[in-house]
Amino acid sequence: MTAPSTLVPRNSTSPTKQERTPEHLRVSIVTAVLNGEAHLAEAIQSVRDQTYPQIEHIIVDGGSRDGTVSIIQAHADGISKWVSEPDQGIYDAMNKGIRMATGTIVGTLNADDFYPRPDVIDSVVQTFTQTKADAVFADLLVVDRTDPRKVVRFYDSSDFHPGRFCQGWMPPHPTFFTLREHYQRFGLYRTDYRIAADYELLTRFLARHGLAYTRIPKVLVHMRSGGVSSKNLKSNWVLNREIVRACKENDIHTSMPRLLCKYPRKLLEYIRRPGQ
Repeated sequence: MTAPSTLVPRNSTSPTKQERTPEHLRVSIVTAVLNGEAHLAEAIQSVRDQTYPQIEHIIVDGGSRDGTVSIIQAHADGISKWVSEPDQGIYDAMNKGIRMATGTIVGTLNADDFYPRPDVIDSVVQTFTQTKADAVFADLLVVDRTDPRKVVRFYDSSDFHPGRFCQGWMPPHPTFFTLREHYQRFGLYRTDYRIAADYELLTRFLARHGLAYTRIPKVLVHMRSGGVSSKNLKSNWVLNREIVRACKENDIHTSMPRLLCKYPRKLLEYIRRPGQ
């Protein structure tokens, strides 16, 4: 395992009282899905292929009308819990899954995404064990939606610190893992956000409440291109407005012009690759 890069904010919480040995750390992975028959099986299989033995995979379906439920049923032996019922959107579904979780550590895996290697969760657990961090994140590859062998963008998390939130920049949310107790203490995803509830939650956890965090210098997730937040100019406008709101509600000063400074960096992510 590559040695993790550890950054601890000044307002770091005290170490958890829960025992931090691998045999005591169950990991709950929550997958929210709606009409996701095209790629859900690959996401499920990537969790099932993990070498770490104590994984609880929870799938929350929003009442799909395609073959999603059939795929869940076909892979039921690799799924710990699942539900299919109408919800109020992806963040409501994630909240349902977190409430169902029993693991010490909780992460989310989108139905379109997958873990590229079988040692991903092993790396996460080892990092929590070795560093006593409250949260962990890593790098991410955005891959072509139809051919995941083609890399579209490298989401490098190495320069993150809480001061970046005011610039509209956060760690890759699909790589974010934290202790379940922090959802209980600081709350779940805000369902009054349309696109940026993940941004608001990371801002709340890492900046406002100062959770001690560690970065794993590896790509942990492959995410298919074509997400809601980047599909058109209107979505980008809504996203940035919600980012400004999230910063304001978590006592971070920013502005729409300041957020525009993130785009040159984002363009570089389409050029750079891991190891460069």
